[in-house]
Amino acid sequence: MNRPYVFCHMLTSLDGKIMGPYMDTTQGEIAGNVFYQIAFGEKPYYKHQGWLSGRITTDDNFTFYEKPDLDENASIVPAGDYVAANAPMYYVSVDPSGRLGWKSSELVYNDTHAHVIEVLTEQASNSYKAFLRKLGISYLIAGKEALDYKLIMEKLKNLFGIETLMLGGGGVLNWSFIQAGMCDELSVVIAPVADGSDKTPALFSAKGDFASIQPVAFELQNVEKKEGGSLWLRYLVKK
Repeated sequence: MNRPYVFCHMLTSLDGKIMGPYMDTTQGEIAGNVFYQIAFGEKPYYKHQGWLSGRITTDDNFTFYEKPDLDENASIVPAGDYVAANAPMYYVSVDPSGRLGWKSSELVYNDTHAHVIEVLTEQASNSYKAFLRKLGISYLIAGKEALDYKLIMEKLKNLFGIETLMLGGGGVLNWSFIQAGMCDELSVVIAPVADGSDKTPALFSAKGDFASIQPVAFELQNVEKKEGGSLWLRYLVKK
């Protein structure tokens, strides 16, 4: 398989939301720690070399909607991909047009440190790619206008040596990978709390390039009761 093994690892409420007021409750915070320990703790279940999220998830959690400091007069950068560093852990941000306002090439998530990789299309400007190079942020080009998910996965494995990748979208990105046949496993930590909001995103959402609502089946592998009454469910994606 010329791509990483991909598992989607998410925290949800009982009503299937991946964000919202429930996260600030005692139950939500305990389940959030369970979620973190499974993927990033001292003895994690998954032995992955990187995790991937979309632009909105990245802005919500890490770049906070800052604008990139672009030099419109920057020299023309070399064509193609840019590998700035080899690292034990990578954060892969899907940002097709190049809009995220990074401040550093290193992302810090609790006690996890990761080198940033931007996934761009050919629509990203020269000034944005020059901005990334100035910060020492790696990037790869995957598609002319629309993202080529197969190419993304091939490049992550071949350029960065990523054998196992965690998918932690947005619901749109999660569903896009499912629909593209690029997700192998689903891991969900369910917090024993709900908030009933109709304004917050769900685990999967059929929008964008992969808007199909064709059902996808999953095969249950394990159910485990965790701290605070949370549940950890693991499924294989049926293909």
